[in-house]
Amino acid sequence: MDFSFSADQTLLKNSARAFLEEHVKPATVRLLWDDPRGESEPLWKEMAQLGWLGLALPDEHGGSGLGLVETAILLEELGRAACPSPYWPTALAAAALVQAGSPTQRQRWLPAIATGGARAAVAFLDAGLDWAPEAAATRAEPRENGWALTGTKRFVAWAHVADVLLVPARAPRGLGLFLVDPGASGITASPVPAMDPGTRWVDLTLDGVPVGGEDVLAAPGTAGPLVEELLRRGAVGAAAEMLGAARRCLDMAVEYAKVREQFGQPIGSFQAIRHKCAEMLLEVENAHAAVYYAAWAQDARSDDHALAASIAKSYVGDAARKVCGEAIQVHGGIGFTWEYDLHMYFKRAKALEVQYGDAEYHRELILRHVAP
Repeated sequence: MDFSFSADQTLLKNSARAFLEEHVKPATVRLLWDDPRGESEPLWKEMAQLGWLGLALPDEHGGSGLGLVETAILLEELGRAACPSPYWPTALAAAALVQAGSPTQRQRWLPAIATGGARAAVAFLDAGLDWAPEAAATRAEPRENGWALTGTKRFVAWAHVADVLLVPARAPRGLGLFLVDPGASGITASPVPAMDPGTRWVDLTLDGVPVGGEDVLAAPGTAGPLVEELLRRGAVGAAAEMLGAARRCLDMAVEYAKVREQFGQPIGSFQAIRHKCAEMLLEVENAHAAVYYAAWAQDARSDDHALAASIAKSYVGDAARKVCGEAIQVHGGIGFTWEYDLHMYFKRAKALEVQYGDAEYHRELILRHVAP
């Protein structure tokens, strides 16, 4: 079995890195931190022109028809650059539309997403802060021409720039999945301060928000498996971004250890620093294997795809935090300063650690898989 990337996958990785190194420098990221929107419209259009926004969409909707492995390659590079972008929530919502959307819903949203004309956000987490689909507390009440949604959605990434929200809500017949207009009456959005300024979070309060029958993505009582799958894909994508942040911190630590001198020699010659860097490399390579196996497993629908997703998210969450933290230690005092770039990647990894389920949540899922 060949575990290396194909020629096309390598080309995607190299071209994405070259583009991001040119257009998303650390100085650019810092400027976006201070921007009210937090993301760049020109950059979003460039991503569309490069085919990134339609990477996993079907050909008939302007996409490339690729899978989660290729998406993970791109997400790793976005994490390596700490790129502020609603890419992953948008791609995740697009995957839901591909799988469950009606022809009308697909035609309305997928070409717009592929060309950079629309962004999306996914609002999975309720006030109880439990990622399990069965814990969804937002209510969907039937109305004459559709539904009315009432509840609170917490930590919705990039909701303030979204053109459509993907919202699970519980109706009398069970969990449903709805496409919600962010500008609809009854929605109140409140920005949430975050550790990572490159990820903008919003709390949404829904008070009888109207949703037409044509905007039901999965009917009440049928959405549970779809939401579970989206959470698994979300977890793998977040793990890929964390992997990119960790790899960038490892590279920075190794380069610094080569040039920083103490007692007349590079600190990389000291055994303690060598051991730290070796352990960081081990964590990164293990995380790499976990991420790309999980991405392949989702695409192949292997028997262990759910287990693989939880292993990737739980392992990489811990590994990225450790690697980014150890890189700061290798740098010493300068690693803690605002002016130095290292903290950008630590913050990205830490912010993603809780998205789509933290390590504790996914270890519980692993236990259920291996000891039913």
